[in-house]
Amino acid sequence: MTLSTPGLVLRTTPYAESSVVARVFTRQLGVQSYMIKGVRSARGCVKQNMLQPLSSLDMVVYANPKTDLNHVRELAPRHPGQMPDPVGNALRFFMTEVLYKALRAEEPLPELWDYVEQTTSALQPPPSSLPIRFMLTVAHHLGIEPLDNHDAHHPCFDLQEGRFVAAPTETTLSPQLSTVLHEYLSSFHSPSLPFTPFHSSVTRRDLLDALIAYFQFHLPGFGQLHSHEILHTILR
Repeated sequence: MTLSTPGLVLRTTPYAESSVVARVFTRQLGVQSYMIKGVRSARGCVKQNMLQPLSSLDMVVYANPKTDLNHVRELAPRHPGQMPDPVGNALRFFMTEVLYKALRAEEPLPELWDYVEQTTSALQPPPSSLPIRFMLTVAHHLGIEPLDNHDAHHPCFDLQEGRFVAAPTETTLSPQLSTVLHEYLSSFHSPSLPFTPFHSSVTRRDLLDALIAYFQFHLPGFGQLHSHEILHTILR
């Protein structure tokens, strides 16, 4: 059968002479793999620039639950004419890498899909705190959000435990960085509060690195990221 669904491109891999296999985060079906023919051919209807990281597509796909690789019947960009910029592209690569490593196949997460699509369609100019908000949002939708039990008796956030603890260990953040995480978590759940954008670039970098380590503890197979190093240079 066929099904219409919007999708966000996570990765493409060349296949045969002119086709690609696209890994796509769809709103209805979760992460799926699709064969798209003719992408690398001069005569193909689908151009490679339509399949850039986090490109938003309207898709009509074949949905056969008995195969891991389905075909695309139709696709079209949802936001044609968007102009790329260096900061926006760096953020898209970062968000794509996180989603590619964090999401599991066939797990629909429509609210997370809506958040990512809305965020990527409005990246000019992006707030410097966006990567941190993005990581916390993904953690929330995957059920691994840090517990914000910070107080005077629990000043250190433990990356492995996922909560604030009384005494420092090998897996805790410093009390200072733990307090910054607490501030972000508080504003994350309080729409009336600004999302703590006033910390220095060094502090935001350290917290983003900590959140990546947190994902590595709580998502088996998450592995190393590389795209965040570019963000450390671009987002001051």
